[in-house]
Amino acid sequence: MWWGVAAALLANVLYSAGFVLEKRALAALPEVSVRRPARLLRLVLGSWLWIGGSLALASGFGAQLVVYRTLPIAAAQGIFVSGLVILVLLSSVLLGEETSGRERYALGAILLALLMVVLSLKEGSDTVSRSAPAPLILLVCVPTLALGVWLYGSAERRARHRHRMPTTGVEYGVAVGLLYGVSSLAIKGVSSHLTGSGFGGAVLGVLRSPYPYLLLFTGVFGLVMSQAALQRCRASLIVPVCTTVTCLFTAVLGTVSFGEALPEDPLRLALRIGGTALAVSVLLAMPKHDPPPQPQSLSPTRELTSHEPGRPAAEDTGVPAGQGAAASPRERDGGPGGHRGY
Repeated sequence: MWWGVAAALLANVLYSAGFVLEKRALAALPEVSVRRPARLLRLVLGSWLWIGGSLALASGFGAQLVVYRTLPIAAAQGIFVSGLVILVLLSSVLLGEETSGRERYALGAILLALLMVVLSLKEGSDTVSRSAPAPLILLVCVPTLALGVWLYGSAERRARHRHRMPTTGVEYGVAVGLLYGVSSLAIKGVSSHLTGSGFGGAVLGVLRSPYPYLLLFTGVFGLVMSQAALQRCRASLIVPVCTTVTCLFTAVLGTVSFGEALPEDPLRLALRIGGTALAVSVLLAMPKHDPPPQPQSLSPTRELTSHEPGRPAAEDTGVPAGQGAAASPRERDGGPGGHRGY
């Protein structure tokens, strides 16, 4: 049980470090797009920093296999969301992304949620399911994959509009989070086949299940989609959205699909549900938009000119020297109708 908690915390460190390293590598690369996946792969595979981030993510995958063999799905998700603390700290130090006061309060609440989930665990009393019906898994996962790809495509089409609003990353985070939710269920399924029947029997059992093929799909599409999204958006903004969707999907549908029971003790049940709900609600409440840029103040030279002693009030128009006072307000505002030309 406690090996699972340690593995979950290790997976948080590896996943957060991997995302930040990939984000930093992508910042130095030309713009990538899901419409040119071959070019995207060629660019990222040429960056040693990106390769290091990918190795960290792959190591997190290995740690996650240990987690799902020792912890119930709902408890594991409550611990995984604590990785947001590590992510925000690394993003601040390595990427220079500023953390708002609201985000700092959220980190404290997530640590409290982590403590509640850990206290709800009891050695030998929690049931960890080892299997799920393959038709049920496909019924849950296949429509989810289609929805995730469709949402991402819709976000891409809106992003290409000339007069679009600035991309916030929420749409990308939801789409990638759905794919990672399916991947999380597939990892849980693979872990269920790692039994004591020997390496050959385990491999054969995995290949006969839908899990490796779900992992292949989510690995390929998730790689391409997440890299384009990370390059365009703050890691400390898009990853929390992605994590929220992944945790909700895995905790709810994973518990139902694998038939894992919640604790029977009322106190432990309240801690388990309350901790998971607190962590998810904090992620949902975190800001999804960057603050608007601060308006630039007037330069000291212009302020001195505008408030020059003895200057007539009629000339205090803010028009640069040499341009003359003939320009009307209509002309200064960008032509007919007073609209500025953007």
